Formats: sequence, C-alpha cells, structure tokens
Amino acid sequence: MFCRNQTARATVARGSALEMEIRRGKFRKSLFTDTSQDSDIQKKIDHEIRMRDGACKLLAACSQRDQALEAAKSLQTCSTRIMAYMSELQRMKEAQVMQNISRRSSDVGPMDDRLPCKGKVAISDLRIPLMWKDTEYFKNKGELHRCAVFCLLHLGGEIFDTDMVIVDRTLTDICFDNPIIFSDAGPGFQLHVELYSCCFEEDYSTGSTPRKLASKLSSSLGRSAGKKLRAAMETGPGSPVSNGGASPLLLPVPSVQGPKYHLLAHTTLSLSHVQDSFRTHDLTISGNEECSYWLPLYGSMCCRLAAQPNCMTQRMMSGWLKVRQCGGDPQSWSKVFAVLKGTSLFCYHRQEDVETNIEPVFTIGINKETRIRASDKDPHSKAQNICISNQYGGEEVTHTLTTESREDTHRWMEAFWQHFYDMSQWRQCCDDVMKIELPSPRKPAPITPKQGSLYHEMAPLAAPSCEGLLLQDNAVSAEIRALLSSYYSDSY
Repeated sequence: MFCRNQTARATVARGSALEMEIRRGKFRKSLFTDTSQDSDIQKKIDHEIRMRDGACKLLAACSQRDQALEAAKSLQTCSTRIMAYMSELQRMKEAQVMQNISRRSSDVGPMDDRLPCKGKVAISDLRIPLMWKDTEYFKNKGELHRCAVFCLLHLGGEIFDTDMVIVDRTLTDICFDNPIIFSDAGPGFQLHVELYSCCFEEDYSTGSTPRKLASKLSSSLGRSAGKKLRAAMETGPGSPVSNGGASPLLLPVPSVQGPKYHLLAHTTLSLSHVQDSFRTHDLTISGNEECSYWLPLYGSMCCRLAAQPNCMTQRMMSGWLKVRQCGGDPQSWSKVFAVLKGTSLFCYHRQEDVETNIEPVFTIGINKETRIRASDKDPHSKAQNICISNQYGGEEVTHTLTTESREDTHRWMEAFWQHFYDMSQWRQCCDDVMKIELPSPRKPAPITPKQGSLYHEMAPLAAPSCEGLLLQDNAVSAEIRALLSSYYSDSY
C-alpha cells in the first residue's frame, strides 16, 4: 500500500508547472509518434494485401493436396491480419481524437494520464482434447475422417499462426507445442484463440472442373465470347486477365477454387487467466456433426498462459542515492547507485556493477505491501527524504533515501508511484517473474523438390516443356515465384 503525506503533496504542487510542460511536450511527441504508427500499420496492411493476392494465385496453381492446404492457410492468415490491422488503425484514430479532447480539457482541471506499463504475454503447450466415439477410436470402425487444422492467435495488432496439423481418430489431442509470444500487451489484453479446420478428403480440385465448365460455356456462347470466358477462367481466379487492352481485371478473392478453412472453435483469454501453470479453459464450438470440417471436441483447451510486465523485467528508474538503514547512525549515509526493477530496489557501489552483473550490496523490497512516503525536509540536505517501510517477521524495517535535489526527489517519487500503479494493474503477474520460453525457429522452406515445396517445384517451370505444375502465362509464373520468395523470407 502506498501512502502520501502533506509534504509529498507539496512537493508535487511545486513541480506541477514543470509537469504540465512535460505533458504538453509528451502530447507533441505522441502526435508525431501516432502519425508514424499510422504509417507503419498502413504499410502492414498493404503488405498483407499483396501476400493475400499472392496466396490466391498460389492456391489456384497448386496441384497437390498438402500444398493447397498450406496456401489456403496462408490466405486465411493474411485475411485475419488485414482485419486486425484495420481495427487497430481505427482504434488509434479514436485514441488520437480522445487525446485532443483531453488536451483541451486539461486547461480546465487536472489531467491524470497515467498508463500502465506494457509487457509480454506467452501461450505455450496448447492442447485441445478430442472425444472420439468408442467404435471409432478403440474398434477402429467406420470411415477414416481426417481434417487439417491450425490455430490463429491475435492480441491487438499482433497475429500469429501455428503449424498445420492433420487430425484423425488416431489422435487423442490436437497439440501445438511451440510457444507464441506477444511483446506489446497491456494488462487489459484480450488474447483471441481461433481453431480452424478443413476436411482433408474433400474434393476441391482446382484444375479439371473449371476447365470442363469453361469448355461447355464456350461452346454454348459461341466462338468469340466463349474463347474470352474460357481464357479468363483458365488463368485462375485472382489472376490478371486480359480485358480487351484495358487495365487487368482481378476476380474477387472469394471465388478462388480450393480448400477453405472454417472456424471450428474459439475462446478469449485475459489477465485473469494468467497463471504460472498448466490450466484448462472453455472453448466455444462452431458447427456440428453435419459439417465436413467437424471434429469431436471436448469443449476445452489446455495451455500455459504466462505474462511478464516490463516493470518486472526492465529497469524502471536508476540513479545515485544516499541510503540510511533503520536504526543506524543518523549521520551514517551510504552512497549507492540504485536500480528500481521488479520487486526490489537494487543498490550497488558503482554504476558499472549493474552492467557486469555483480551482486548488489543490498536490496530494498518494493512490493504491494511496501509503504513509501516523503518525510520532512532534512536540515542537512537540499531535498526531502524518502522513507521506504517493509514488514519482515512482524517487524517494520525502514530505509531512508535522500537525493541531491528537489527535482531528483520528485522523479523518484513519480517512479515509485508509477511502479505501484503498474503492480496494481498487472496483479498476480507481479508476485514473481514468470518464466517465458523462447519459441524455436520454424523449419526453413525445403530445399529439394522431393519435400513438396511449391516454390521449388515452380522454379524450373520457365521452360514450357516442363510437365506437372505449369502455368499458362510465364509472366504470371514469375510473379508468383517472386511473391512466394517474399512470403518465405517474411515468415522465417
């Protein structure tokens, strides 16, 4: 608990004019920052639109089932990212408007613009149990039903996808082992987890059926009109089509032939779900047994959700202080370089000791039960003292700090206030530092055609005599190869 006495309020009052100037400077700086962030998000949107167009062309060109499933997964991921970035852009615009209103109203009354620190949120060991019928799992009877599934996880403007997993009745759980880390989360975060599924055996041929349909239409419409329609359909949806010398015509994305993923289940996790252990969370299931993408879910999801607020892992304040321990000589002060981080104020002999990871001389506890107050002015000092009190075994231990100036005292008090505010917002995440494992790098794109990489299968296709996967237009083929190369380089 944090206490402020009248002297501390007087200190704040003396610095109010300076604080108002700082806030005005913050506004001008944040205005430019917001404009830069708008531009960054717009670039992300443009990038994902290009990737989505490339995924459409890739999907139209796929000749193998697993390649088509991966291309459809990329298409779904790009579409989700575009929607998330657009929502984030709208949120930022609204925040800018509210900031302008707050700035105008600050001349009328006090403005409390304190914001909690950001942090990392990690989800790992994701398990989704399946509930097969006894005849399917134990007796291995009935038709073998297989689905390709993956998860999309998004928090604010950060969107990640898991690897694709093929699921059938031989599996009891859908497992996604690799941890996913969101690096810019606030304590009010909403982590959306979405499970997508696509029937593995469903007929989604992209080649023969459209061409047969085009042939029938060309014969019924006549030679001239039918030839143009057939040329348009054979180039594949989403591909550039000759339009009588006019600008290229782009067919709508939903008309792309191929596999389509459907939302099978979803849930939303927040700060209340964070715990440094493996927990079970409820899932909301979409669809039913009549759907081709259906899988028998229990209706729950197991995972480990951890969080690391920046106040627990980063240096929040540092500087030179004089410290007098409780019960010591009133004239005995130790000059230390202090660092505020986590639940402690670390005190070192030298500033260099912080960078070289030398153990601090002593630490002062800074936690939710700590009391901090600004004491009366010391006659031997130009600044007020700061008293930090903690309970140890029923006994109160107080350390007294002093700075070299009033401004330094104000900065330290403001840092302590912010630290306690961060702890109050992040709650259980500030009891101890939760461990977050770094994700292992994704496997690189295969380097041999035998591994099934569409990029490498398409690489030698510039020669018209090649068999297998062959596009009608070499220019389109080169464009797809360039998009694939960009996609792989951005993904890994």
